[in-house]
Amino acid sequence: MDDELPESVKKCLDILEENVEILANLELDLEDEKEDELTSDLELHQLYDMTEDVAESAKLKRAETNFARRQTEDSL
Repeated sequence: MDDELPESVKKCLDILEENVEILANLELDLEDEKEDELTSDLELHQLYDMTEDVAESAKLKRAETNFARRQTEDSL
C-alpha cells in the first residue's frame, strides 16, 4: 500500500501540471483575443504607450508561466 501512494501522488501531480499549462494557454488565448481589437485615430504617443504596455504584458505572462512551471517542478 505504501508503494502505491507515491505513484498515485506522482500521477496526480502530472495531471495537475498538464492542466495548469492548458489553463494558462486558454487564459493567454482569451487575452490575445481582447488585444486584437483595432483602434483608429491614435496619436503617435498613444501608439508608443500601447507598445510598451504590450511588451510589459508579455513579460508578465511569461514570468507567470515560468513561475507556475517551477512550482510544479519543485513539488515533484
